[in-house]
Amino acid sequence: MSLNPSLQLPIPYGRQEITKEDEEAVLQSLRGAYLTGGPTVKKFEEAFASYIGSQYAVACSSGTAALHLCSLALRVKPGDRVLCSPLTFVASTNCILYQGGNIDFVDIDPSTRLMDLDLLEKKLDQAPLGHYSGIIAVDFAGHPIRMDRVREIADRYGCWIIEDSCHAPGGSYQDAEDKQQQCGNGAYADLAIFSFHPVKHFATGEGGMVTTNDPTLYERLIDLRNHGITRNRNKLIEDHGGWYYEMQVLGYNYRLSDIHAALGMSQLNRGASGLAKRTEIAKIYLDAFKDLPMKLPLIEEGHAFHLFVIEVDNRKDFYKYLRQHEILSQIHYIPVHYQPFYQKLGWKKGDFPLTEAYYNACISLPMFPTLSISQQNYVIDTVRKYFIS
Repeated sequence: MSLNPSLQLPIPYGRQEITKEDEEAVLQSLRGAYLTGGPTVKKFEEAFASYIGSQYAVACSSGTAALHLCSLALRVKPGDRVLCSPLTFVASTNCILYQGGNIDFVDIDPSTRLMDLDLLEKKLDQAPLGHYSGIIAVDFAGHPIRMDRVREIADRYGCWIIEDSCHAPGGSYQDAEDKQQQCGNGAYADLAIFSFHPVKHFATGEGGMVTTNDPTLYERLIDLRNHGITRNRNKLIEDHGGWYYEMQVLGYNYRLSDIHAALGMSQLNRGASGLAKRTEIAKIYLDAFKDLPMKLPLIEEGHAFHLFVIEVDNRKDFYKYLRQHEILSQIHYIPVHYQPFYQKLGWKKGDFPLTEAYYNACISLPMFPTLSISQQNYVIDTVRKYFIS
């Protein structure tokens, strides 16, 4: 039972918003001729590409599927070495292991919590040319990584780039040419990925998207998403008729259904308003906590505010305190190299001290567009009492 039901307790760290328009969009899909394999997925892809500013978008069944499709399209093979930040969800790096590749890590910049690009450059410079095949750059918490610099570094060392933009749809940054670049728009990364998990900016239940400006990679993604099957290219055997299809490569069933796409289309219509609300919530938090003994996130123009992460001393006690007051904060993330599976690969505690120091103190406060004023005030008052009383 909530301590105060009028506040709609408990308060999660993130949650989806489902409107009547969302419900009607899904119902229309259910009433239509296609539950999957229909036109709604294509419409969603085109609308999402327009929103992000990319030439192509390929919808799929999850953000994890999107990552795996990227590793397949880039033809990651056994023995390939790929660099990533240890501060991310395990799916970001697992996609390389699926293909028999190897993951290496670059520690974070404590101010941005993003991969430290000076350390990235140093690591690549110290390795033989060709030692690393690719870079997975993560827009953590909605803070855009400078993809123009990642591209400049990658080109010098012959690396491809996947931009993990799951936290940053609508986010942007100013590149070296003073152009505002949307996260995941394909201006610098070979491929970018997004997730439509319920706590993300756009919810489809489960779902993901890959964006790119490369037509060759786009065609590969389309085939790989659907068992490697095509109907209209390089026919290897005689044409049997209108039902003809051929399997060109070994692919997967990573399709998104029309039902999910219908919900995604409806959610996408609220992209600008949702981002504006997240920004408003972040500004209120920043002002409310500026005098408290905590480290606040670095906020730069273009931040997408998927998460509002603070760093505190005695994090475990603070976490329990918030839970006792029905504030369901979360920790993002346990470093990838702490995971037992990755430790079996040779990683250990102490390998990335900056990420580990962040992890020991980080905690994510509630951040989602439907967080009410009374709920946010309750979070603020509860946090302040912990530090001041």
